[in-house]
Amino acid sequence: MLRGAPGSGKSDLALRLLGRTQLGVQLVADDQVMLTKRVDGLWARAPARIAGLLEVRGIGVLEMPALAEAQLRLVLELCAPGGSVPVPRMPDAARCTIDGISLPLYPCTSFEASAPDKVALLLRTLDEDILRS
Repeated sequence: MLRGAPGSGKSDLALRLLGRTQLGVQLVADDQVMLTKRVDGLWARAPARIAGLLEVRGIGVLEMPALAEAQLRLVLELCAPGGSVPVPRMPDAARCTIDGISLPLYPCTSFEASAPDKVALLLRTLDEDILRS
């Protein structure tokens, strides 16, 4: 899940991740996500009125293929470049709790050219179970 203040680059980063088909990233929801707590964790889905839609700044709202739902396994906190809270070079392992479920939390500057590559590395290490603490 990408989270951050308005204008932090959530949709921009999502668009760049969606363009990297080798990552297997798929849209679930843009702008608003509905979370459901289950025995195996948190699951995300889009509200029906915005399912399959992605807002692209400067273009408008586009229809995109989207998953009906996905399990939430990682939260990226998007920080504005040069903002008051910079992304640390070597962040400590962090977690956030949503509805009683603890998830890995990582800061990310979405507008950096390397942002999609950094997300790819996080996803790979998550799959390899390195990030879990």
